[in-house]
Amino acid sequence: MGNAVLRSIHIHPVKAFRSLTLPESEVEPWGLAGDRRWALIDDGGKVVTQREQPRLSCAVAESSPGGGIRLSAVGHPPLTVPVPRPAGTMPITLFGRKVEAVPASDAAHQWCSAYLGVPVRLVHLDDPATRRPVDPDFALPGETVSLADGYPLLVTTLASLDALNSALAEGPHAGEGPLPMNRFRPNVVVAGTGAWDEDHWRAISIGDVGFRVARPCGRCVVTTVDQGTAVRGREPLHTLARLRRHDGRLLFGQNLVPLTTGTIRVGDPVRVHT
Repeated sequence: MGNAVLRSIHIHPVKAFRSLTLPESEVEPWGLAGDRRWALIDDGGKVVTQREQPRLSCAVAESSPGGGIRLSAVGHPPLTVPVPRPAGTMPITLFGRKVEAVPASDAAHQWCSAYLGVPVRLVHLDDPATRRPVDPDFALPGETVSLADGYPLLVTTLASLDALNSALAEGPHAGEGPLPMNRFRPNVVVAGTGAWDEDHWRAISIGDVGFRVARPCGRCVVTTVDQGTAVRGREPLHTLARLRRHDGRLLFGQNLVPLTTGTIRVGDPVRVHT
């Protein structure tokens, strides 16, 4: 691990939209600045993801000053959406748990509904410091998370992706590979490790920022969605089921919780702490 470095940084301003690649990012207690502070909900208030709507992978949300976003997609005029005024929150449901969020403008709801062809609304997480705790079975007191699936950050390694792709190439769905890292929608990607080294990490630092390794990441059908075309396949879940099944979960990557805040930059050294 002596030569491990941060290879890339990614945020997803709207949950389930296409990822953005950054040269550096501020680390906040609940995740990277601007990551998954917005989400779409259906008529029942349930958060919509690529599990239900793989076309979200082809929609783009770029961060704008003040926390707003600019929505764009092929065939749809771009729309700038400001942070909604704090006129009151509404309950939304994310993986069966209630979270309070603030509705965006009617124009934002209309843009997102027109893109998907079904009624949806866009909401903003106004106060990540208080709205949503990390899973108490794997959290320390006071840890919170944005609208990410469960933890503030996800780390993956290039060596593990290479190992996965090598195994995939020997399987029945070899034609689907090799898969790019964006299938796994990480926040930080590390180069210079061995394959699956991250299984043994308990704490790491990226540059001057420390992180607790909370839990391996169980993978779902979203990983089978081509992030450029929204077409679903069989992989990597078929190969992960052969290689990386543990307690009924298919594992790739590790969930992180920040221990400190600060700025991380591509090229920063990555160190493992015991």
